[in-house]
Amino acid sequence: MEFTAGGRLEVRITGADVGKRVSVRRVSEDGPAGRKFTDTVGVLTSWDEGVLLVTRRTGERVEIEEATLVAGKVVPAEPARRRGPSATYAELARVSSRAWRPVESERLGEWELRAAYQQGPREARRRGAVAGRREGFTRRANSVLPVGDPGLPLDAALARVREWYAERGLPAYAQTATGAEGTQELLCAELAERGWVREVSAELRIAALAPVGDQADPGAEVVLTRAPGEAWLARYQRKGASEVALKVLCAGPSVWFATVPGEGEVPAAIGRCVVDGRWAGFAAVEVDPAHRRRGLATKVMTALARQALDEGASAAWLQVEADNEGARVLYDRMGFATHHVYHHYRAPDRSAR
Repeated sequence: MEFTAGGRLEVRITGADVGKRVSVRRVSEDGPAGRKFTDTVGVLTSWDEGVLLVTRRTGERVEIEEATLVAGKVVPAEPARRRGPSATYAELARVSSRAWRPVESERLGEWELRAAYQQGPREARRRGAVAGRREGFTRRANSVLPVGDPGLPLDAALARVREWYAERGLPAYAQTATGAEGTQELLCAELAERGWVREVSAELRIAALAPVGDQADPGAEVVLTRAPGEAWLARYQRKGASEVALKVLCAGPSVWFATVPGEGEVPAAIGRCVVDGRWAGFAAVEVDPAHRRRGLATKVMTALARQALDEGASAAWLQVEADNEGARVLYDRMGFATHHVYHHYRAPDRSAR
């Protein structure tokens, strides 16, 4: 916090600092035992009618009454990471999007509209759009990626997003992010103000690839293929993989599937990796509960990493949800560090108004 020459705390931020990373201190309790203070660090996303809105790295939005402020200052972006490669949010957002390709996409300026759903005759699609019952395969493949300039004012761009998904009978989602330089705290705040609801958040982590390839000796236990196959799909947690799901899973610059055979037809472990230039993206690393604590997830990751290294990749990324404690422990051990947190915001239901 900043101090004046007399040693007193001072508020050194104004509404002109919206969009900057700040550190603020406020009075959280004022009673007989004295004052208690709370510190908040994040991006100042608005300052209206005496209320500040600060968005933390995790995407949590903190409202602060201006009258409770006792100190505040602009602070620099978080220091460069000591582990893993350097990367911008825009680079990783586009790399991760290429690793999970939709069946249909369209540009809105620099934004990308993405959809992956079971397509039928035009008339059937029209009926689905009217009914609004269609569901796509994962939010990532059925959301707009708003990186860059849409070429329209925000309200007009969001209206076009809603229209595009409504035409396909899909709910409108926007994939945004917080917690890294160049991410979208301001857009998150704008979406929330317009009634868009945040449904899912997850971390995108990165690491140097070579250490992942040195984790274990996968031997002949891990089999790598270019297509998932029926056995791989039998272990995949998203049951009933449709034709659309297969298109998404198999799309990407260079896609590999790892399988550890089990005692029956269903594999003991599986994994997926997409190699894209210097990046190797890992996903769908799953182990049969009966075969856990045998190091199979590590072997799957190692085998896929070595294949990616052979193709010239040097950096790794993956996505993990906050409540997946087992995966988080594994990825911590492999050297993965959180780069940013991404979120999916769902457009409000007009019919509910």
